[in-house]
Amino acid sequence: MPGDVPIEIAAGSIHGVVTDGSGAIIEGARIDLAPAAFGAWAPQEAVSDSTGSFSFSSVPAGAFKLTISQSGFIAQTITGLLRPGENYKASEIVLVVSLASTEVRVTASEPEIAQEQFREEEQQRVLGIIPNYYVSYVPNPPRLTAGQKFNLAWKTATDPVSLVANGAFAGAEQASNAFSGYGQGAKGYAKRFGASFADSFDGGMIGGALLPVLLKQDPRYFYKGTGSIRSRILYAVANGVVCKGDNGHWQPNYSGILGGIAAGGISNLYYPAVDRSGVTLTFENALIGTAEGVVQNLLQEFVIRRLTPKLPNYAPSQP
Repeated sequence: MPGDVPIEIAAGSIHGVVTDGSGAIIEGARIDLAPAAFGAWAPQEAVSDSTGSFSFSSVPAGAFKLTISQSGFIAQTITGLLRPGENYKASEIVLVVSLASTEVRVTASEPEIAQEQFREEEQQRVLGIIPNYYVSYVPNPPRLTAGQKFNLAWKTATDPVSLVANGAFAGAEQASNAFSGYGQGAKGYAKRFGASFADSFDGGMIGGALLPVLLKQDPRYFYKGTGSIRSRILYAVANGVVCKGDNGHWQPNYSGILGGIAAGGISNLYYPAVDRSGVTLTFENALIGTAEGVVQNLLQEFVIRRLTPKLPNYAPSQP
Protein backbone atom coordinates (compact mmCIF):
# COMPACT_ATOMS: atom_id res chain seq x y z
CA MET A 1 0.00 0.00 0.00
CA PRO A 2 1.17 3.56 -0.63
CA GLY A 3 3.10 4.96 2.31
CA ASP A 4 3.92 1.56 3.78
CA VAL A 5 7.58 1.02 4.88
CA PRO A 6 9.35 -1.67 2.81
CA ILE A 7 9.90 -4.92 4.60
CA GLU A 8 13.68 -5.30 5.33
CA ILE A 9 15.10 -8.62 4.23
CA ALA A 10 16.88 -10.18 7.22
CA ALA A 11 20.68 -10.51 6.88
CA GLY A 12 22.50 -13.73 7.54
CA SER A 13 26.01 -14.93 8.35
CA ILE A 14 28.67 -17.11 6.74
CA HIS A 15 31.37 -19.14 8.45
CA GLY A 16 33.84 -21.90 7.63
CA VAL A 17 37.25 -23.50 8.26
CA VAL A 18 40.33 -23.47 6.00
CA THR A 19 42.61 -26.51 5.91
CA ASP A 20 45.32 -27.99 3.68
CA GLY A 21 45.48 -31.34 1.91
CA SER A 22 46.70 -33.11 5.05
CA GLY A 23 43.81 -31.79 7.12
CA ALA A 24 45.97 -29.30 9.03
CA ILE A 25 44.35 -25.94 9.71
CA ILE A 26 45.65 -22.88 7.87
CA GLU A 27 45.98 -19.77 9.98
CA GLY A 28 46.22 -16.36 8.34
CA ALA A 29 44.44 -17.26 5.10
CA ARG A 30 42.63 -14.30 3.49
CA ILE A 31 38.93 -14.71 2.74
CA ASP A 32 37.20 -12.20 0.45
CA LEU A 33 33.39 -12.15 0.42
CA ALA A 34 31.59 -10.43 -2.46
CA PRO A 35 28.10 -10.47 -4.01
CA ALA A 36 27.64 -12.54 -7.14
CA ALA A 37 26.08 -9.47 -8.77
CA PHE A 38 28.57 -6.62 -8.92
CA GLY A 39 27.63 -3.69 -6.72
CA ALA A 40 24.73 -5.39 -4.93
CA TRP A 41 26.43 -4.74 -1.57
CA ALA A 42 29.90 -3.89 -0.27
CA PRO A 43 32.50 -6.71 -0.23
CA GLN A 44 33.90 -7.87 3.11
CA GLU A 45 37.25 -9.37 4.13
CA ALA A 46 38.33 -11.72 6.93
CA VAL A 47 41.42 -13.72 8.02
CA SER A 48 41.35 -17.28 9.35
CA ASP A 49 42.30 -17.53 13.04
CA SER A 50 44.47 -20.01 14.93
CA THR A 51 41.83 -22.70 14.46
CA GLY A 52 41.55 -21.99 10.74
CA SER A 53 38.07 -20.51 11.25
CA PHE A 54 36.55 -17.38 9.74
CA SER A 55 33.11 -15.76 9.84
CA PHE A 56 31.10 -12.92 8.32
CA SER A 57 28.06 -11.37 9.98
CA SER A 58 25.32 -9.10 8.68
CA VAL A 59 25.64 -10.46 5.15
CA PRO A 60 22.76 -9.49 2.83
CA ALA A 61 20.75 -12.43 1.55
CA GLY A 62 21.42 -13.55 -1.98
CA ALA A 63 24.08 -15.13 -4.14
CA PHE A 64 27.68 -14.63 -3.02
CA LYS A 65 31.21 -15.83 -3.72
CA LEU A 66 34.13 -16.52 -1.38
CA THR A 67 37.75 -16.28 -2.53
CA ILE A 68 40.26 -17.93 -0.21
CA SER A 69 43.99 -17.31 -0.68
CA GLN A 70 47.22 -17.92 1.19
CA SER A 71 50.88 -17.63 0.21
CA GLY A 72 52.17 -20.93 -1.17
CA PHE A 73 48.70 -22.27 -1.99
CA ILE A 74 46.41 -22.12 -5.01
CA ALA A 75 43.60 -19.63 -4.44
CA GLN A 76 40.11 -21.16 -4.34
CA THR A 77 36.74 -19.57 -5.12
CA ILE A 78 33.42 -21.01 -4.04
CA THR A 79 29.86 -19.71 -4.58
CA GLY A 80 26.67 -20.07 -2.60
CA LEU A 81 23.22 -18.71 -1.90
CA LEU A 82 22.50 -17.14 1.46
CA ARG A 83 18.86 -17.18 2.50
CA PRO A 84 17.38 -14.49 4.75
CA GLY A 85 18.54 -14.94 8.36
CA GLU A 86 20.52 -18.09 7.49
CA ASN A 87 23.75 -19.06 9.31
CA TYR A 88 25.51 -20.47 6.27
CA LYS A 89 28.35 -22.96 6.79
CA ALA A 90 30.72 -22.98 3.83
CA SER A 91 31.55 -26.43 2.51
CA GLU A 92 34.98 -27.82 3.51
CA ILE A 93 37.63 -25.46 2.17
CA VAL A 94 40.88 -27.28 1.31
CA LEU A 95 43.74 -25.30 -0.22
CA VAL A 96 46.21 -27.12 -2.44
CA VAL A 97 49.93 -26.34 -2.32
CA SER A 98 51.07 -24.37 -5.36
CA LEU A 99 53.73 -26.30 -7.27
CA ALA A 100 55.08 -23.05 -8.65
CA SER A 101 55.86 -21.82 -5.14
CA THR A 102 57.17 -25.09 -3.77
CA GLU A 103 60.92 -24.92 -3.27
CA VAL A 104 62.93 -28.05 -2.64
CA ARG A 105 66.49 -27.57 -1.45
CA VAL A 106 68.83 -30.50 -1.95
CA THR A 107 72.17 -30.08 -0.23
CA ALA A 108 75.08 -32.46 0.05
CA SER A 109 75.87 -33.87 3.46
CA GLU A 110 79.09 -32.95 5.25
CA PRO A 111 80.74 -36.33 4.45
CA GLU A 112 79.85 -35.90 0.76
CA ILE A 113 81.31 -32.39 0.68
CA ALA A 114 84.44 -33.59 2.49
CA GLN A 115 84.84 -36.46 0.02
CA GLU A 116 84.58 -34.13 -2.98
CA GLN A 117 87.13 -31.71 -1.54
CA PHE A 118 89.31 -34.69 -0.61
CA ARG A 119 89.32 -35.82 -4.24
CA GLU A 120 90.42 -32.34 -5.29
CA GLU A 121 93.25 -32.35 -2.75
CA GLU A 122 94.41 -35.69 -4.14
CA GLN A 123 94.93 -33.97 -7.52
CA GLN A 124 97.16 -31.22 -6.10
CA ARG A 125 100.71 -31.55 -7.45
CA VAL A 126 103.47 -28.97 -7.52
CA LEU A 127 104.44 -28.36 -11.17
CA GLY A 128 101.86 -31.04 -11.92
CA ILE A 129 104.28 -33.68 -10.56
CA ILE A 130 105.12 -33.49 -6.84
CA PRO A 131 102.30 -34.50 -4.42
CA ASN A 132 100.88 -31.58 -2.49
CA TYR A 133 98.09 -33.36 -0.65
CA TYR A 134 98.54 -31.94 2.84
CA VAL A 135 97.37 -28.40 2.15
CA SER A 136 93.81 -27.10 2.02
CA TYR A 137 92.85 -23.97 0.11
CA VAL A 138 89.28 -24.19 1.44
CA PRO A 139 88.55 -21.62 4.20
CA ASN A 140 86.43 -23.90 6.38
CA PRO A 141 86.36 -27.42 4.95
CA PRO A 142 84.46 -30.30 6.54
CA ARG A 143 86.62 -32.42 8.83
CA LEU A 144 88.41 -35.41 7.38
CA THR A 145 87.14 -38.85 8.29
CA ALA A 146 89.49 -41.41 9.82
CA GLY A 147 89.61 -43.24 6.50
CA GLN A 148 90.52 -40.07 4.62
CA LYS A 149 93.36 -39.30 7.01
CA PHE A 150 94.86 -42.76 6.52
CA ASN A 151 94.26 -42.56 2.78
CA LEU A 152 96.17 -39.28 2.52
CA ALA A 153 99.11 -40.71 4.46
CA TRP A 154 99.15 -43.89 2.35
CA LYS A 155 98.91 -42.07 -0.97
CA THR A 156 101.72 -39.68 0.02
CA ALA A 157 104.06 -42.46 1.18
CA THR A 158 103.44 -44.71 -1.83
CA ASP A 159 103.24 -42.06 -4.54
CA PRO A 160 105.79 -42.77 -7.32
CA VAL A 161 107.35 -39.33 -6.81
CA SER A 162 107.79 -40.06 -3.09
CA LEU A 163 109.44 -43.38 -3.91
CA VAL A 164 111.78 -41.67 -6.37
CA ALA A 165 112.67 -39.16 -3.63
CA ASN A 166 113.42 -42.04 -1.23
CA GLY A 167 115.66 -43.55 -3.88
CA ALA A 168 117.50 -40.26 -4.36
CA PHE A 169 118.10 -39.88 -0.62
CA ALA A 170 119.38 -43.45 -0.44
CA GLY A 171 121.74 -42.78 -3.36
CA ALA A 172 123.08 -39.62 -1.70
CA GLU A 173 123.61 -41.49 1.56
CA GLN A 174 125.42 -44.30 -0.20
CA ALA A 175 127.64 -41.84 -2.09
CA SER A 176 128.66 -40.20 1.21
CA ASN A 177 128.78 -43.59 2.98
CA ALA A 178 126.24 -42.41 5.53
CA PHE A 179 125.07 -45.22 7.82
CA SER A 180 128.22 -47.14 6.98
CA GLY A 181 126.85 -50.16 8.81
CA TYR A 182 124.68 -50.84 5.78
CA GLY A 183 127.75 -51.36 3.61
CA GLN A 184 128.00 -50.64 -0.09
CA GLY A 185 126.75 -52.24 -3.29
CA ALA A 186 123.17 -53.15 -4.17
CA LYS A 187 122.51 -54.64 -0.76
CA GLY A 188 123.67 -51.49 1.02
CA TYR A 189 121.59 -49.30 -1.29
CA ALA A 190 118.50 -51.47 -0.70
CA LYS A 191 118.90 -51.11 3.07
CA ARG A 192 119.29 -47.35 2.79
CA PHE A 193 116.25 -47.15 0.50
CA GLY A 194 114.23 -49.26 2.93
CA ALA A 195 115.25 -47.07 5.85
CA SER A 196 114.40 -43.87 3.94
CA PHE A 197 111.01 -45.26 2.96
CA ALA A 198 110.37 -46.46 6.53
CA ASP A 199 111.21 -43.02 7.92
CA SER A 200 108.75 -41.23 5.63
CA PHE A 201 106.12 -43.96 5.96
CA ASP A 202 106.25 -44.11 9.77
CA GLY A 203 106.26 -40.35 10.14
CA GLY A 204 103.35 -39.95 7.73
CA MET A 205 101.20 -42.74 9.11
CA ILE A 206 101.77 -41.90 12.77
CA GLY A 207 101.89 -38.10 12.63
CA GLY A 208 99.55 -37.69 9.67
CA ALA A 209 96.96 -40.40 10.30
CA LEU A 210 97.07 -42.49 13.47
CA LEU A 211 97.52 -39.70 16.01
CA PRO A 212 95.24 -37.24 14.15
CA VAL A 213 92.51 -39.89 14.30
CA LEU A 214 93.08 -40.63 17.99
CA LEU A 215 93.51 -36.98 19.00
CA LYS A 216 90.87 -35.67 16.56
CA GLN A 217 93.24 -33.27 14.80
CA ASP A 218 93.56 -32.22 11.16
CA PRO A 219 97.01 -32.92 9.68
CA ARG A 220 96.64 -30.41 6.81
CA TYR A 221 98.09 -26.94 6.42
CA PHE A 222 95.38 -24.33 5.80
CA TYR A 223 96.58 -21.77 3.30
CA LYS A 224 96.04 -18.20 4.54
CA GLY A 225 96.87 -16.12 1.48
CA THR A 226 95.60 -12.79 2.88
CA GLY A 227 96.95 -10.05 5.12
CA SER A 228 100.41 -8.55 5.37
CA ILE A 229 103.56 -10.51 4.63
CA ARG A 230 104.46 -10.35 8.32
CA SER A 231 101.10 -11.81 9.40
CA ARG A 232 101.41 -14.61 6.86
CA ILE A 233 104.94 -15.44 8.02
CA LEU A 234 103.81 -15.57 11.64
CA TYR A 235 100.86 -17.73 10.62
CA ALA A 236 103.10 -20.20 8.77
CA VAL A 237 105.58 -20.36 11.66
CA ALA A 238 102.84 -20.86 14.24
CA ASN A 239 101.44 -23.74 12.19
CA GLY A 240 104.64 -25.62 12.92
CA VAL A 241 103.40 -26.20 16.47
CA VAL A 242 99.62 -25.68 16.22
CA CYS A 243 96.93 -27.25 14.05
CA LYS A 244 93.19 -27.28 13.63
CA GLY A 245 91.20 -29.81 15.57
CA ASP A 246 88.34 -31.70 14.00
CA ASN A 247 86.13 -29.27 15.91
CA GLY A 248 87.58 -26.39 13.85
CA HIS A 249 89.47 -24.83 16.78
CA TRP A 250 93.21 -24.20 16.87
CA GLN A 251 95.20 -26.32 19.32
CA PRO A 252 98.76 -27.57 19.95
CA ASN A 253 99.89 -29.92 17.19
CA TYR A 254 100.37 -32.95 19.39
CA SER A 255 99.99 -35.26 16.39
CA GLY A 256 102.88 -33.79 14.42
CA ILE A 257 105.24 -33.39 17.37
CA LEU A 258 104.58 -36.79 18.95
CA GLY A 259 104.54 -38.40 15.51
CA GLY A 260 108.08 -37.14 14.84
CA ILE A 261 109.29 -38.46 18.19
CA ALA A 262 107.62 -41.83 17.64
CA ALA A 263 109.02 -42.20 14.13
CA GLY A 264 112.51 -41.35 15.43
CA GLY A 265 112.21 -43.95 18.15
CA ILE A 266 111.05 -46.63 15.69
CA SER A 267 114.03 -45.91 13.41
CA ASN A 268 116.28 -47.37 16.11
CA LEU A 269 114.89 -50.75 15.15
CA TYR A 270 116.35 -50.74 11.63
CA TYR A 271 119.30 -48.34 11.58
CA PRO A 272 122.78 -49.86 12.07
CA ALA A 273 123.72 -50.22 15.73
CA VAL A 274 126.57 -47.72 15.40
CA ASP A 275 124.20 -45.13 13.92
CA ARG A 276 121.24 -45.54 16.23
CA SER A 277 120.25 -42.40 18.03
CA GLY A 278 119.76 -42.19 21.75
CA VAL A 279 116.84 -40.46 23.41
CA THR A 280 118.52 -37.07 23.15
CA LEU A 281 119.13 -37.40 19.42
CA THR A 282 115.59 -38.65 18.88
CA PHE A 283 114.21 -35.45 20.43
CA GLU A 284 116.73 -33.37 18.49
CA ASN A 285 115.51 -34.98 15.28
CA ALA A 286 111.92 -34.22 16.30
CA LEU A 287 112.85 -30.54 16.70
CA ILE A 288 114.57 -30.62 13.32
CA GLY A 289 111.42 -32.14 11.85
CA THR A 290 109.33 -29.34 13.35
CA ALA A 291 111.71 -26.75 11.86
CA GLU A 292 111.45 -28.46 8.47
CA GLY A 293 107.67 -28.27 8.82
CA VAL A 294 107.89 -24.51 9.39
CA VAL A 295 110.01 -24.11 6.23
CA GLN A 296 107.49 -26.17 4.29
CA ASN A 297 104.65 -23.99 5.62
CA LEU A 298 106.45 -20.85 4.46
CA LEU A 299 106.88 -22.38 1.02
CA GLN A 300 103.19 -23.31 1.00
CA GLU A 301 102.19 -19.76 1.92
CA PHE A 302 104.38 -17.90 -0.57
CA VAL A 303 105.60 -20.24 -3.32
CA ILE A 304 103.90 -23.59 -3.78
CA ARG A 305 100.41 -22.34 -4.58
CA ARG A 306 101.77 -20.52 -7.63
CA LEU A 307 103.44 -23.71 -8.79
CA THR A 308 100.41 -25.94 -8.30
CA PRO A 309 98.17 -25.93 -11.39
CA LYS A 310 94.44 -26.63 -11.60
CA LEU A 311 93.64 -25.61 -8.05
CA PRO A 312 89.95 -25.13 -7.17
CA ASN A 313 88.96 -21.46 -7.12
CA TYR A 314 88.46 -21.06 -3.39
CA ALA A 315 88.75 -17.94 -1.29
CA PRO A 316 91.85 -17.78 0.93
CA SER A 317 91.64 -19.31 4.38
CA GLN A 318 91.49 -17.30 7.56
CA PRO A 319 93.38 -18.10 10.76
